[in-house]
Amino acid sequence: MNTELTSLLRAAVGDAHVLTHEDPSADLSAWENDWRKRAQGRALAVVRPGNAKEVAAVVKACAAAGASIVPQGGNTGLVVGSVPDDSGTQVVLSLGRMQAVRAIDAANLTVTVEAGCILQNLQTTVDEAGFLFPLSLAAEGSCTIGGNLATNAGGTQVLRYGNARELCLGLEVVTAQGEIWHGLTGLRKDNTGYDLRDLFIGSEGTLGVITAATLKLYPQPAAQLTAWAAVPSLEAAVSLLGLAHQRLSAGLTGFEVMGQFALSLVNKHFPALRVPLWAESPWCVLLENSDSESETHARGQLESLLETAFEQGIVSDAVVAESLAQANGLWHIRESIPLAQAEEGLNIKHDISIPVSRIPAFCTETDALLQREIPGVRLVNFGHLGDGNLHYNVQAPAEMDARAFLQTEEERVNTLVFDMVARYDGSISAEHGVGSLKAAKLPHYKDPVALSLMRAVKLALDPDNLMNPGRVLTP
Repeated sequence: MNTELTSLLRAAVGDAHVLTHEDPSADLSAWENDWRKRAQGRALAVVRPGNAKEVAAVVKACAAAGASIVPQGGNTGLVVGSVPDDSGTQVVLSLGRMQAVRAIDAANLTVTVEAGCILQNLQTTVDEAGFLFPLSLAAEGSCTIGGNLATNAGGTQVLRYGNARELCLGLEVVTAQGEIWHGLTGLRKDNTGYDLRDLFIGSEGTLGVITAATLKLYPQPAAQLTAWAAVPSLEAAVSLLGLAHQRLSAGLTGFEVMGQFALSLVNKHFPALRVPLWAESPWCVLLENSDSESETHARGQLESLLETAFEQGIVSDAVVAESLAQANGLWHIRESIPLAQAEEGLNIKHDISIPVSRIPAFCTETDALLQREIPGVRLVNFGHLGDGNLHYNVQAPAEMDARAFLQTEEERVNTLVFDMVARYDGSISAEHGVGSLKAAKLPHYKDPVALSLMRAVKLALDPDNLMNPGRVLTP
C-alpha cells in the first residue's frame, strides 16, 4: 500500500472520495470488475474527483509516484479497457461525480457537459430544452459522455449523425502531466493547427483524461417513424438500404439488420417482447425515418418506400409502428439481442466493419468457414448495416458447454473471423474500441506505418506510459 500517494490523493479530492482495500467498509468491486465479467482487477485506490482541477491534482500525484492511471466512466465497455490489472498498483480515476450539463447554447446548437454525465441524462436534458442529441446506444442508461468519447462510440444513428467524434466540437482534457487543456470551443471552423480533439477521442484514456466536452445539438424532428421489415437475404437488405437512401435521404436515421437466430434468442428468453416476423424470414430490418415536416409526410414516405420494396421483392412483410410506444418496443427488441445472447451463455463477440457492398459475401463465406471448422456453431449476427458495422457474434454449439467453448475456441475463432475481415478490407473494431482484449491483435491487422505513428503520439503525450497502459497499444 502506497500510503504517501493515497495521502496525496485524499488531500486532492477529500477523504470520502478515495476508496481503498484498507478500509473494511469499502467495496471496490463495481470499479474493479469488467462489465462482461471477462476480467477482475485490484486497484491501489479508486479516486472520484469532482472537477477538472481535482483530476489534474490526482494525475500530478500519480505521475510523481510513478503510478499508472485507469480512467473510468460508466464501466460499460466491451473490450476490457476500463478496469485495473491485478497488481494492486493502479489508480482507478472514476469520473462519476462530474455530471453537470454546464451550458446549452441555443443559437450555436451546442451543449457543454462534464465527462461523468450519463448519456441518457444528457439526452433528457437537451430534449426538455427542445433539442436532440442523437448519440443512442443500448447502454445509454449507464454509459457516460467521457467513455463515449474515449471509445468514439457509435450506436444506432451513426448513419445520419456520425460517431461520437462527429458530434464533438471541443474538449477539456487533463494531460498525462496533469495540465488542463481548455479546448471547449463550440467552433465548427478552426484551422489553427493540428486537431488535438481528434487525438483524444477514441484514444481510450491512453493519452489523457477527457473531463468535459462541447457537443453538437440538432433540432428535434417533427416526426420519427419506425418500420420492421422481413427480407429474404442480406443482399435484399443492402438493396433496401439503397432504396431507403434514395427515398428518405437525410431522413433515414437508423437502419439495423438482425439475423433469424439472433431474434430467436430474444423470442426464447424474452417472449413478452413479441418479436415480429422472425420465424418466417432469415433476416429482419429495423429502419427509422425522421422528418422535419410532419408525421403524415413521414408516414407517406415510409409507406411508399415499403410498397416499392414489396414490388421489387426485397421485402416480404413489414410492420410500421403506429405509436411511439410501438416504436420503442421494436427498438427494445433490437437492443435486447445482447442480453438474450448472455442468457443463452458465454459467447465470443466481434464488433467489425465491412464496406456495406461486401457484407453479404463476407457473411456467406465466413459463416461457411466457421460451420466447417466447428460443426454446430451458432452465429448471432446483427448490427448497424447502414454504416457497415456488424456484431458478428459466435455462440457455442447447443450441446457444448459455453465456458469450455470460450476457453478452447476463442483464439481460433477470433483469428478466423479477423483474417476474413482483413480479406474484405474491414476493421476488427468498429465502435467498441481495442482495450486490452484486442491490443495484441492490432499489430496483425493495422497498417505498420499507422501503428508507428500511433506509438509516436503515445510517446510524445505520455512518455512514462502511465495513462491506461496495455490498452490499444501493447508494450
